Amino acid sequence: MDKIQAYWEEIVRSNLSRENHQSWVSKKLLLHERRGAKVVRITAEGVPYRSTMISSLEQHVDYQLYVTFFIKQGDHFYIEEGQEQHRAIFKGNKMVEDWSLGVRDTITDASPGLEFDNVNESEVHEVRFNYDRQKAVQYANRWWNSYNPQYKHFENDCTNFISQCLRAGGAPMWGMHNRSKGWWYSASSWSYSWTVANSLRWYLSGAKKGLNGKEVSQARDLIPGDIICYDFEGDGRWNHNTIVVEKDAFGEPLVNAHTYNSYHRYWDYEDSTAYTPQIKYKFFRIGE
Repeated sequence: MDKIQAYWEEIVRSNLSRENHQSWVSKKLLLHERRGAKVVRITAEGVPYRSTMISSLEQHVDYQLYVTFFIKQGDHFYIEEGQEQHRAIFKGNKMVEDWSLGVRDTITDASPGLEFDNVNESEVHEVRFNYDRQKAVQYANRWWNSYNPQYKHFENDCTNFISQCLRAGGAPMWGMHNRSKGWWYSASSWSYSWTVANSLRWYLSGAKKGLNGKEVSQARDLIPGDIICYDFEGDGRWNHNTIVVEKDAFGEPLVNAHTYNSYHRYWDYEDSTAYTPQIKYKFFRIGE
């Protein structure tokens, strides 16, 4: 729909010329500037996939928004990309509303209470493993905006994606077929820790066999292949996970993620609609 594309082209123009300081794009620009970076170019494309006529005057259009930021830090350049679902409301030919269709990971009653150590050694495959960070990052870059058909695709896909990245790096599965035990995936079932953000966070803190994580105190201590967990509301129920794929010119992590599909996004998520001042993070070095 040409009206959606025209809308985003105007958003990009107005923000780069500093005529509008209220939009999500403006917030991204200001946050990058605060970090000593400059967004030198933005491209945006809206691709409709569903249209619903609510009345003779009102139309709802759901579309995929693809945004690319070209970022400069001193002599260093990198590209950040994002993909998310939006809904636009038109009355006649005029767009009157537009917003992101936010999705959150589901937290089940069973998800925090995982079992870690009460297993026979025979249940644990590849107890010691060498984590191939390069393969984990390669996987994250290959599938950040698409879905590997070898795995089930979830609407809340962030932790499923991170688990796939960890598996690509050689992280061993164990605990099958008890969903509240270990970390594993099969074609017909999977552990809570494989798919639920809250469960993976607690698994990484408590597991002593198979896949394991060592908590560090700050994001700068992470390297590509490591994991960041997010509790947006600061209430102890963890909502999101990302994988570090690069470091910026100042040594800060850049991450890939699903649900809000992201590539080389700055790690703190202050530009997210889910962000609150109460946000908490956990930083895990994998395989140590």
